[in-house]
Amino acid sequence: MCPQQVLGAVLFHSRGWIWHCLNGMHLNRNRLMKGGFDFNMDYQFYGWEHADAPAVSKEYEGIRTPKDLYDALSDIWCGYTCAPRMRGNWSRENRTLGQCSITAFLAQDIFGGKVYGILREGGNYHCYNVVGDCIFDLTSEQFGDEVLSYENNPEQFREVHFAKEEKRERYEYLRAELKKRLGKI
Repeated sequence: MCPQQVLGAVLFHSRGWIWHCLNGMHLNRNRLMKGGFDFNMDYQFYGWEHADAPAVSKEYEGIRTPKDLYDALSDIWCGYTCAPRMRGNWSRENRTLGQCSITAFLAQDIFGGKVYGILREGGNYHCYNVVGDCIFDLTSEQFGDEVLSYENNPEQFREVHFAKEEKRERYEYLRAELKKRLGKI
Protein backbone atom coordinates (compact mmCIF):
# COMPACT_ATOMS: atom_id res chain seq x y z
CA MET A 1 0.00 0.00 0.00
CA CYS A 2 1.32 3.41 -0.96
CA PRO A 3 1.60 5.65 2.11
CA GLN A 4 0.62 8.64 -0.02
CA GLN A 5 -2.83 7.31 -0.84
CA VAL A 6 -5.88 8.06 1.14
CA LEU A 7 -7.78 4.81 1.57
CA GLY A 8 -11.03 6.19 2.86
CA ALA A 9 -12.91 9.43 2.89
CA VAL A 10 -11.08 11.63 5.35
CA LEU A 11 -12.14 14.94 6.71
CA PHE A 12 -9.53 17.30 8.10
CA HIS A 13 -10.67 20.45 9.86
CA SER A 14 -8.27 22.99 11.27
CA ARG A 15 -8.14 26.77 11.35
CA GLY A 16 -11.23 26.98 9.15
CA TRP A 17 -9.83 24.84 6.30
CA ILE A 18 -11.60 21.64 5.42
CA TRP A 19 -9.96 18.99 3.28
CA HIS A 20 -12.12 16.22 1.93
CA CYS A 21 -10.04 13.51 0.29
CA LEU A 22 -11.73 10.84 -1.73
CA ASN A 23 -10.80 7.17 -1.72
CA GLY A 24 -7.54 6.53 -3.60
CA MET A 25 -6.70 10.17 -4.27
CA HIS A 26 -2.93 10.67 -4.46
CA LEU A 27 -1.71 13.39 -2.14
CA ASN A 28 1.83 14.55 -1.75
CA ARG A 29 3.34 16.52 1.09
CA ASN A 30 3.47 19.78 -0.86
CA ARG A 31 -0.27 19.70 -1.47
CA LEU A 32 -0.94 19.09 2.21
CA MET A 33 1.42 21.88 3.24
CA LYS A 34 -0.54 24.41 1.15
CA GLY A 35 -3.34 24.15 3.69
CA GLY A 36 -0.97 24.59 6.60
CA PHE A 37 -0.82 20.91 7.52
CA ASP A 38 2.34 18.84 7.85
CA PHE A 39 1.54 15.16 8.23
CA ASN A 40 5.20 13.99 8.13
CA MET A 41 4.43 11.46 5.44
CA ASP A 42 6.43 8.29 5.21
CA TYR A 43 8.80 7.98 2.30
CA GLN A 44 10.00 4.80 0.66
CA PHE A 45 13.24 5.90 -1.04
CA TYR A 46 16.57 4.64 0.34
CA GLY A 47 17.98 6.89 3.04
CA TRP A 48 14.81 8.94 3.54
CA GLU A 49 15.11 8.66 7.34
CA HIS A 50 18.31 10.74 7.30
CA ALA A 51 17.81 12.69 4.08
CA ASP A 52 18.36 16.03 5.76
CA ALA A 53 21.23 17.39 3.66
CA PRO A 54 20.56 21.14 3.34
CA ALA A 55 20.34 22.79 -0.05
CA VAL A 56 23.55 24.61 -1.02
CA SER A 57 21.99 26.29 -4.06
CA LYS A 58 19.54 29.17 -3.80
CA GLU A 59 18.52 28.56 -7.42
CA TYR A 60 15.79 26.15 -6.29
CA GLU A 61 14.10 28.15 -3.53
CA GLY A 62 11.59 26.00 -1.69
CA ILE A 63 13.69 22.86 -1.97
CA ARG A 64 15.37 22.61 1.43
CA THR A 65 15.99 18.85 1.76
CA PRO A 66 16.02 15.76 -0.46
CA LYS A 67 12.48 15.01 0.79
CA ASP A 68 11.32 18.36 -0.63
CA LEU A 69 12.93 17.48 -3.94
CA TYR A 70 11.27 14.06 -3.95
CA ASP A 71 7.88 15.68 -3.29
CA ALA A 72 8.33 18.12 -6.17
CA LEU A 73 9.64 15.53 -8.63
CA SER A 74 6.86 13.06 -7.83
CA ASP A 75 4.53 15.12 -10.00
CA ILE A 76 7.15 15.85 -12.68
CA TRP A 77 8.64 12.42 -13.42
CA CYS A 78 6.95 11.12 -16.55
CA GLY A 79 7.41 8.79 -19.49
CA TYR A 80 9.52 11.41 -21.28
CA THR A 81 11.99 11.72 -18.39
CA CYS A 82 12.30 7.92 -18.14
CA ALA A 83 15.32 6.27 -19.81
CA PRO A 84 14.21 5.30 -23.34
CA ARG A 85 15.04 1.61 -22.90
CA MET A 86 12.62 1.48 -19.92
CA ARG A 87 9.73 3.63 -21.18
CA GLY A 88 7.59 0.63 -22.06
CA ASN A 89 7.45 -0.30 -18.35
CA TRP A 90 7.08 3.20 -16.92
CA SER A 91 3.85 4.05 -15.09
CA ARG A 92 2.58 6.56 -12.52
CA GLU A 93 2.66 3.70 -10.01
CA ASN A 94 6.37 3.17 -10.74
CA ARG A 95 7.23 6.78 -11.46
CA THR A 96 10.90 6.52 -10.39
CA LEU A 97 11.65 3.88 -13.06
CA GLY A 98 14.45 5.04 -15.35
CA GLN A 99 14.88 8.41 -13.61
CA CYS A 100 18.05 7.76 -11.60
CA SER A 101 20.91 9.61 -13.30
CA ILE A 102 19.01 12.75 -14.24
CA THR A 103 17.52 12.91 -10.74
CA ALA A 104 20.84 12.26 -8.98
CA PHE A 105 22.62 14.99 -10.97
CA LEU A 106 19.79 17.43 -10.31
CA ALA A 107 20.02 16.57 -6.60
CA GLN A 108 23.78 17.22 -6.82
CA ASP A 109 23.06 20.68 -8.28
CA ILE A 110 20.89 21.46 -5.27
CA PHE A 111 22.65 19.68 -2.36
CA GLY A 112 26.24 19.31 -3.60
CA GLY A 113 28.06 16.09 -2.77
CA LYS A 114 28.82 13.29 -5.18
CA VAL A 115 26.89 10.90 -7.38
CA TYR A 116 27.75 7.20 -7.20
CA GLY A 117 26.57 4.27 -9.27
CA ILE A 118 25.62 0.69 -8.52
CA LEU A 119 26.59 -1.57 -11.43
CA ARG A 120 23.52 -3.31 -12.81
CA GLU A 121 23.09 -6.30 -15.06
CA GLY A 122 23.71 -5.16 -18.62
CA GLY A 123 26.51 -2.74 -17.67
CA ASN A 124 24.42 0.29 -16.72
CA TYR A 125 24.77 2.11 -13.41
CA HIS A 126 21.99 3.02 -10.99
CA CYS A 127 22.85 6.48 -9.63
CA TYR A 128 22.36 7.83 -6.11
CA ASN A 129 23.67 10.70 -3.96
CA VAL A 130 26.14 11.07 -1.11
CA VAL A 131 26.35 14.42 0.67
CA GLY A 132 28.72 14.23 3.65
CA ASP A 133 27.41 11.36 5.77
CA CYS A 134 23.98 11.50 4.10
CA ILE A 135 23.32 8.77 1.51
CA PHE A 136 20.02 8.94 -0.35
CA ASP A 137 18.55 7.41 -3.48
CA LEU A 138 15.44 9.28 -4.60
CA THR A 139 14.65 6.66 -7.26
CA SER A 140 15.27 3.42 -5.34
CA GLU A 141 11.54 2.60 -5.22
CA GLN A 142 11.75 1.33 -8.80
CA PHE A 143 13.50 -1.80 -7.49
CA GLY A 144 10.70 -2.85 -5.15
CA ASP A 145 11.99 -5.27 -2.51
CA GLU A 146 15.41 -5.76 -4.14
CA VAL A 147 18.21 -4.79 -1.75
CA LEU A 148 20.92 -2.63 -3.33
CA SER A 149 24.43 -2.14 -1.97
CA TYR A 150 25.35 1.50 -1.38
CA GLU A 151 28.95 0.77 -0.41
CA ASN A 152 32.16 0.86 -2.46
CA ASN A 153 30.56 2.01 -5.70
CA PRO A 154 32.31 4.13 -8.33
CA GLU A 155 31.70 7.86 -8.56
CA GLN A 156 29.65 8.92 -11.59
CA PHE A 157 30.29 12.04 -13.63
CA ARG A 158 27.75 14.10 -15.55
CA GLU A 159 30.19 14.60 -18.42
CA VAL A 160 30.09 10.85 -19.06
CA HIS A 161 26.34 10.45 -18.55
CA PHE A 162 25.42 13.56 -20.52
CA ALA A 163 27.60 12.52 -23.45
CA LYS A 164 24.33 10.82 -24.44
CA GLU A 165 22.34 13.70 -25.91
CA GLU A 166 18.96 12.18 -24.98
CA LYS A 167 20.00 11.92 -21.32
CA ARG A 168 21.20 15.51 -21.21
CA GLU A 169 17.91 16.63 -22.79
CA ARG A 170 15.89 14.66 -20.20
CA TYR A 171 17.94 16.27 -17.41
CA GLU A 172 17.37 19.76 -18.86
CA TYR A 173 13.64 19.05 -19.14
CA LEU A 174 13.43 17.80 -15.52
CA ARG A 175 15.38 20.84 -14.33
CA ALA A 176 13.18 23.27 -16.29
CA GLU A 177 9.97 21.65 -15.04
CA LEU A 178 11.20 21.88 -11.45
CA LYS A 179 11.97 25.57 -11.91
CA LYS A 180 8.50 26.11 -13.41
CA ARG A 181 6.95 24.37 -10.44
CA LEU A 182 8.91 26.61 -8.08
CA GLY A 183 7.90 29.72 -10.05
CA LYS A 184 11.40 30.39 -11.37
CA ILE A 185 10.48 30.39 -15.08
